[in-house]
Amino acid sequence: MIRYGIVGFGHHAIKRLIPAFAKTERSKLIGLWRRDPAKTAANASEYGIECAFSSAEELCASPEIDAVFIASPDSCHLPDVLLAAKHKKAVLCEKPLAMNPAEVEQMLTAVQAAQVPFGVAQNMRYYRSLQLIRQWIAEGRIGKSVLAHSQFSYDADRSPRAWIYDPTLACGGPIGDVGVHCIDALRFVLDTDVAAVSTLARRDTGSGEVESYAAISLEFASGVLGAVTVTTRAAYRTSIEVVGETGVILCENGLTVDHPVDVVLRRGGQIEATEQVSNADAYTLMLDDFADQIEGRGTFLAPGTDGLNNQRVLDAAYKSWHDGQSQMISAV
Repeated sequence: MIRYGIVGFGHHAIKRLIPAFAKTERSKLIGLWRRDPAKTAANASEYGIECAFSSAEELCASPEIDAVFIASPDSCHLPDVLLAAKHKKAVLCEKPLAMNPAEVEQMLTAVQAAQVPFGVAQNMRYYRSLQLIRQWIAEGRIGKSVLAHSQFSYDADRSPRAWIYDPTLACGGPIGDVGVHCIDALRFVLDTDVAAVSTLARRDTGSGEVESYAAISLEFASGVLGAVTVTTRAAYRTSIEVVGETGVILCENGLTVDHPVDVVLRRGGQIEATEQVSNADAYTLMLDDFADQIEGRGTFLAPGTDGLNNQRVLDAAYKSWHDGQSQMISAV
């Protein structure tokens, strides 16, 4: 049983991680830390968490903790990962992994020196919707893939995360926040990397220095052309679609855990197959899979080394927006 502690316990931990840990088989949440001591104590009491730590250092140094789950704001990820590595604790860090690729490289150097497992909480790789799409593509059910699209929309005015538009804390607006999920989802189902990026984005009075909506064009190493569209100015919606030479796979709200979704295969203008799946246990599967890697029983689907790929795509997307030019991405 791997004993986890959460650094940066907040809305995400309460909404997603607490329910996930309640169903794990090989993982247990026993500790937390957040910057407000009163909230730390209150959360520990409310959710029955054994250890309420007074600092991130205390949590990472504790012999009661085997793995540190980092759920702090983006700009805090680097020092938090370095702290966990210093105390030779396995690290599972939320996305986006860092503010830029150089920070990810610092993380990788630290965890490799400490010889500890390091994963990115790209929980969507554990979604049955994405795994089924990946399987159907690999089976050749749509022929050669040529186009792919993923969208993530939500209303930021309803978000309890007050820091998401603060450029000192957030990697960016929806490109960094949810666009990274879309990018990773397409990389995962297509089983390829991004070779070039071109971005259009817009700010507004509410988003300030960061974007509020964007369209990202992607060229994949396999030759597939893709697009990611994101906004914090619309009702919640996610989608994923892959077009092949002989068919199309699409899934409306395929990136949600809140209700079952239909993965649809169309060929010749007709529906050939529909399979309803649920992603509800994805966080639980992710936590237990990371526990298995720590104990040498498996390979985690989103290693920190792969997280560098996504960070380079994000970096290129923002450079393209600001410079107005397409950006090439070299292979990691």
